[in-house]
Amino acid sequence: MNFIDLHCDTASLMLENNQPLLQNNLQVDIKKLQKGDALAQFFAIYIDKNRHKSSYDYSLKMIKNLKKELLLNKESIILCRNSKDLKLAEKSKKIGAFLTIEEGDALEGDLDRLYFFKDIGISAITLTWNYENDLGYPNFEWKYQNRGLKRKGFEAVEIMNSIGMMIDVSHLSDKGFSDVLNHSKSPFLATHSNSRFITNHSRNLSDLMLKQLANSGGVAGLAFSVNFLQDKDIIDSSKLAKIEDMVRHIKHIRNIAGIEVLALGSDFDGITNPVEINNSSEMAKLSDALLKNGFSYNDIERIFFKNALRIIKDVLG
Repeated sequence: MNFIDLHCDTASLMLENNQPLLQNNLQVDIKKLQKGDALAQFFAIYIDKNRHKSSYDYSLKMIKNLKKELLLNKESIILCRNSKDLKLAEKSKKIGAFLTIEEGDALEGDLDRLYFFKDIGISAITLTWNYENDLGYPNFEWKYQNRGLKRKGFEAVEIMNSIGMMIDVSHLSDKGFSDVLNHSKSPFLATHSNSRFITNHSRNLSDLMLKQLANSGGVAGLAFSVNFLQDKDIIDSSKLAKIEDMVRHIKHIRNIAGIEVLALGSDFDGITNPVEINNSSEMAKLSDALLKNGFSYNDIERIFFKNALRIIKDVLG
């Protein structure tokens, strides 16, 4: 079955470890995506702003490296900016590659850079990562959950709406989520977040947030980090991320928010725990498990790519 994965950190490891995109020892490469029948992969330009002198400069360095690899492999994978590009890629039997930025500090407070990033092919921005920035506060720790968007965060939402760029709230505080919900005129997404009811982690979404996300036309990508999948009180980041836990989260989210909000956001190459789905070639393990748990083929298609495709069309065109 085709799939669209809304989040991986492969581009970062490719740059840091001088790894190619065609075939590498990471969890995502072209060969694995082809074997897994990927329709599209969203590649995050992940930035830890405390490690780099300039988040903006480092983001450009990573984008340049990833685009170089895309060009080297243009017969197999192609940069996509919207649903039309993805349809053309599919007709040509190529994988669609969407670029996102995971850390609003890449703007360094200059909101005009949103227009620049859109022009060079960035489809979405995760407003915060694990640190406070010019746009808002993260959900890495519970203490920030009541702090929302800053002035520039609200302005960024308006600009992103106007230029057709997706807003990612996966690392944003609860109040920040609420601010985006109330001010965005376009659907938004949480590229890699699970159910807080099942796993009480600050990075996950409450039942209310999931319902609000669904009602806004957004999606939540299921993340494969064991920290976001295990039972509430026994989180051990060294343990195996099990498919049965993924199914449990999917069932709960479907039951309280509907099938239309569900998508995939593996966070491959950004997680350190072992996963029963070892890499992007093995996504069929999850679809098989969902079939065995009573999900219809059509509902699995929604989770695997149709819901993601809907928000791509709605926001990117």
